[in-house]
Amino acid sequence: MANRHNPNVPPVEVAEIRRLIRTFFEELDESGRKIGSSKHGVYAFYDYDGEPIYVGQTKEKLSSRVSRHLTNQRTDAVAMNVLDPFEVAEIELWPLDELVGENVDILSASVLLNRAEFTVFQKVLSESALGAVLNEKEITPTELIVLPKSYRKCIVPAEIFARRKHPDIRIARRAATIANLARVISERSVSRGLRRTLLTQARRIELLASKRLHELGIPDSCERDPLSQREGGDETE
Repeated sequence: MANRHNPNVPPVEVAEIRRLIRTFFEELDESGRKIGSSKHGVYAFYDYDGEPIYVGQTKEKLSSRVSRHLTNQRTDAVAMNVLDPFEVAEIELWPLDELVGENVDILSASVLLNRAEFTVFQKVLSESALGAVLNEKEITPTELIVLPKSYRKCIVPAEIFARRKHPDIRIARRAATIANLARVISERSVSRGLRRTLLTQARRIELLASKRLHELGIPDSCERDPLSQREGGDETE
């Protein structure tokens, strides 16, 4: 019988999400190759509202790079409280091995990756309600390219998705992330990009909190009688 207290065994929800991530990487692209096996690629993460939150590129296997972000193998984005893996509900991948192979004599792999990343970056910004993502590092403007086919998948099982999507839970997570990020900024010499990320996180929690108020039929602001001196507007002696 498996030891349910084994520290090496992740919680059931985490294990199920990891399983779906692995399954996604094993899917085949149009050329019959595993999506996650592409050595060159660009990826984007989306939250529970389909809002883009992070864009990256890799010169290693897509599966390795994305997994480090999402399965507790620390990356700078996670360690600096830029990205909360809990917020990632969907992944979109652009495998680029074929594109790099076709153009390697004309452009270096790095140039192609930079162009592909910037093209994806512009794409997700146009789709974002805030016109911003959480990337700390600047994505250098460059020439846009025609992207190859992408592959997008929800990595959270339906029953877990429903629980994690609850706005009160997500607001609490975002508040904790903002607090941790603000602490990092207060204690270190940080980039301008990290400060910009803090603002984006604040705008994200504001947007979600505003939506939550509207769901509950609560006005965005509480107007008080300027003559009232007591909480709740009670002017009686």
